[in-house]
Amino acid sequence: MPHAIRITQTGGPEVMQWEEVQVGEPGPGEVRVRTTAVGLNYIDTYHRSGLYPLPLPMTLGSEGAGVVEAVGPKVKEFRKGDRVAWANPIGSYAEVLLRPVARLVKIPTGLDDKVAAAIMLKGMTSWYLIRRTFKVKKGDTILVHAAAGGVGQILCQWAKALGATVIGTVGSTEKAAIAKKCGCKHVIVTSQENFVERVKQITKGKGVPVVYDGVGKDTFMGSLDCLAPLGMLVSFGNASGAVTQFNPGVLAAKGSLFLTRPTLFTYTAERKDLLAAARDLFAVVKSKKVKISINQTYPLREAAQAHRDLEGRKTTGSTVLLP
Repeated sequence: MPHAIRITQTGGPEVMQWEEVQVGEPGPGEVRVRTTAVGLNYIDTYHRSGLYPLPLPMTLGSEGAGVVEAVGPKVKEFRKGDRVAWANPIGSYAEVLLRPVARLVKIPTGLDDKVAAAIMLKGMTSWYLIRRTFKVKKGDTILVHAAAGGVGQILCQWAKALGATVIGTVGSTEKAAIAKKCGCKHVIVTSQENFVERVKQITKGKGVPVVYDGVGKDTFMGSLDCLAPLGMLVSFGNASGAVTQFNPGVLAAKGSLFLTRPTLFTYTAERKDLLAAARDLFAVVKSKKVKISINQTYPLREAAQAHRDLEGRKTTGSTVLLP
């Protein structure tokens, strides 16, 4: 019988259990997939801790790749043997699982399963952030927090390929080298420098039109201070904790700023948007304009240790769990 990482209560990594699970035959609109690789994401820790509450018990995991084992009734788009990848619904930390075909995409020839698993959530998040939420164009100067992280590395490379000047923040000098490699013209080590002052210095006091902030509480107010008038703060994560008790009048005082809290689910709710995101992402990765660094792999059964290392900021780039 296949196994999966399950939780029956929220909490720290210790609540994650490696358990046998029963996987039935696929129903209408479903396929059964044998997983080949699972992507690790910070949102997985939010689901585990209860920051983003979900019904329990549950199998963790937001993205992955695998091979179709069986096809449900009236499914025409996929067949047995197809290599597929997905970002959501939850449940990817499993050796075998059922997937709705509406949320699946085919992995193109020449793209490794581990890479596909590592980029679905982080890569499509980067896609909507720079192609739809704020359309980055040639000549823009942008600020990206956590530039050496999973989303950060993809986003910075992609933005550079679009002709933008990228300012990235990181937490250490070791991560600064990674951010430079990923296209950041300017790197700010936040443990050594005040990022607001450095951004103002780099932009000669003008500020930037957009800040991409996946850090949350620790960087939120400073990010607003980095924006030019009419600039946009894109708050898409809470790595340092959630932002609470925010007064929207601050946006007016700081220059009629825009604030958005977007999600991948909303931007890819329609299948046509999901396919467009995957198509653009796979193309930019295959072109080598965006290179994916899978710097850590763990056995799927050791996902709890992967969570500890992720939350302890001991990881860089992408992490993949292998069944």
